Amino acid sequence: MFNESANVAPLVEEIARLFAAEPRPWELVLVDDCSTDGTWAEILAAQARDPHVRGLRHTKNRGQSAAVWTGLTGSTAPLLCTLDGDLQNDPAELPRMLALLGEVDFVCGHRVNRQDSFVRKVSSRVARAARKLVLRYDFADTGCALRAFKRSSLTGVFPFNGLHRFLPILVAGNGSRCREVPVNHRPRVAGVSKYGVWNRLGRGLFDLVGVAWYQRRRLNPVAVDDSRAPR
Repeated sequence: MFNESANVAPLVEEIARLFAAEPRPWELVLVDDCSTDGTWAEILAAQARDPHVRGLRHTKNRGQSAAVWTGLTGSTAPLLCTLDGDLQNDPAELPRMLALLGEVDFVCGHRVNRQDSFVRKVSSRVARAARKLVLRYDFADTGCALRAFKRSSLTGVFPFNGLHRFLPILVAGNGSRCREVPVNHRPRVAGVSKYGVWNRLGRGLFDLVGVAWYQRRRLNPVAVDDSRAPR
């Protein structure tokens, strides 16, 4: 979250209702990317009301990828979900996505009837075409933050600025089984978007070069025969 004070309480309440009957232990980690409004105060208030809530705060603004990485490394659960803090991602999709982890390792959302501006929609189409051409993967919507996955699927994934856009591709590249599913997308009702043409399309195309290099040079795990293993 970055300057999403008005969205903290509604998001927490929605997720708490959704997982109220969940028999397994669960935790909601809210990452504040050094907001300049009352986001952190709202997170602390939510944490005081609900012991499932945990707040993590960056002391400097580092962007969405850094916030995602902070959330991943600041938790220990074997099953993980991510979503944006602006209420546009619908948490109601998460139980269905979690259920699919019995069949695959990584489930990513594909926003249908997308409630975004014309510029953001066009930027996403251009980025998809570029990813398909350069990386040979055709995920429809790698920019969708709504995901459910096994922690084990993150093998070989490392932090960099732009990670959140390429996470499904990096996970697929390590051999994890991935599935993309259509998910509901909601209009923003509070706060403002932090993305424009340059920090979305322009930077995404720049990052594409680095990810392409890594995908071609990455060393994935290989089966090994041990001469000292019991026979």
